[in-house]
Amino acid sequence: MPLVNVMVNGRAYTIACDDGEEDHLRDLAKHVDEKVRELLGSVGQVGDQRLLLMAAVLITDEYFEAASRLETTSQKLGELAGRQDEENVNLVDSEQTAAASLEAAANRLEDLSAKLARA
Repeated sequence: MPLVNVMVNGRAYTIACDDGEEDHLRDLAKHVDEKVRELLGSVGQVGDQRLLLMAAVLITDEYFEAASRLETTSQKLGELAGRQDEENVNLVDSEQTAAASLEAAANRLEDLSAKLARA
């Protein structure tokens, strides 16, 4: 299990991860560091623990908001898929009705042609 050194708020932390996840872990730590730096700009140096907790809360809030948007989008997509299915059924019904009307018209034309030929 590899160990990865990351920097957050100017402090080095060593974290273990699965093989092949080192770059991903560095990216995550970079995101945490960016949040901590944002907080430093607005609340100042209030201690590492408090900064890290505040960053974790902000990141969790972003996650919950993104998860909520994803759920809403998934529901809308499901509704659209349902509407598309309904429209496909309507289209097939319309095509069948049009085909039946054309066939009836063709039959009437044949009958008319036959009557004209006999006359």
